[in-house]
Amino acid sequence: MPRLFTALEVPRNIAMSLSLLRGGLPGARWIDVENYHVTLRFIGDVDGRTADEIVDRLDRIDRPEFQISLNGIGSFGSKKPHSIWAGVSPSQEMAALQSEIERICQRIGLPPDPRKFMPHVTLARLKACRLDDVVTYLSGRGDFHTLPFKVSRFVLMSSKDSIGGGPYVTEEAFDLRDFGSGTNRSSVEPIKSFV
Repeated sequence: MPRLFTALEVPRNIAMSLSLLRGGLPGARWIDVENYHVTLRFIGDVDGRTADEIVDRLDRIDRPEFQISLNGIGSFGSKKPHSIWAGVSPSQEMAALQSEIERICQRIGLPPDPRKFMPHVTLARLKACRLDDVVTYLSGRGDFHTLPFKVSRFVLMSSKDSIGGGPYVTEEAFDLRDFGSGTNRSSVEPIKSFV
């Protein structure tokens, strides 16, 4: 069974801006542009029945679309950095969506996500990078930011068991409600069943 997670997609024009940050850091393994995303909740390896239940519950989420932007870059792992990321501007709507997904996962019986939600787009995985090189790389790119972009859906993605960084496959997409619409979002046609 593939590893599942929920995410926000990064539009192509924003992904191209992120791609300009690639390079200049020895030992970095850069994520492919088509694999950029903002993880909302890592679900992990689940059986087909549980995956179908997750899809059914996620399909019932009724939240409005919202806007976010990317700003700033940083690294995880202070003394021994292991990844480079682009930050996501705070958004109450995004936080509420993430919290609802977390509640759904726990109600289904998944353990709580042990990490605090920190929205970001992973740009590179680091292996044997020198701390000084990472600091130099980050210091020259700290003013990175994008224009706001609309988030009109979230997705359930899967990844193969690998070192990380893709390839990722969109298994299902869940529309958010239009800004001006008081009606529920259109129903989602299932892409596939996990059973």
